[in-house]
Amino acid sequence: MTKEERYREIIGWFEKNRPTAETELHYRDPFQLLIAVILSAQCTDKRINMITPALYKAYPTPEKLSGATPEEVFEYIKSASYPNSKSRHLAGMAKTLIEQFGGTVPSDTGLLQKLPGVGRKTANVIASVVFDKPAMAVDTHVFRVANRTGLTTNSKTPLATEKELTKHIPERLIAKAHHWLILHGRYTCTARNPKCDACGISPWCKSKPA
Repeated sequence: MTKEERYREIIGWFEKNRPTAETELHYRDPFQLLIAVILSAQCTDKRINMITPALYKAYPTPEKLSGATPEEVFEYIKSASYPNSKSRHLAGMAKTLIEQFGGTVPSDTGLLQKLPGVGRKTANVIASVVFDKPAMAVDTHVFRVANRTGLTTNSKTPLATEKELTKHIPERLIAKAHHWLILHGRYTCTARNPKCDACGISPWCKSKPA
């Protein structure tokens, strides 16, 4: 099977069987999603969705959050992973958003990465989810699924995985494919004991059991 055939079959299966695919993080506007994605690093979406309602209520706007200290933010997010650094990132993000962007979340991934706590993956999530740009955010799930299935060939880094995926996936589907791969890795192609018998894309998977 050629790589082009593998992409065509796997993407075709997702397009037919998973027509709706979106983030599991709860949010109402770009600012809230930015908060949630920063918090979600090395933490489950389920945990973040438990934390964010009170945080959103306390700091509904960049202006409100920019006036908070990291210590104040910490009290709302202390059950998340790495709460000390994330509380600093959130307070700094809001200040930078006000000072450099007039309180508006930018759509450009380069500008997004000027915000504290926002790396390439987070920037790509915001660009694809909020602004429907063809950006591929590579987290541990996407990285694992892409390499296991053979969509990528020995990709050693998230950036290499991102470049290979965006090269082969039709531009109109890149934003949705990000969610296809994340959700597939979260619920089917799990890190331990992947559910190969229940996997719809197993016929085209490089790692399928014999």
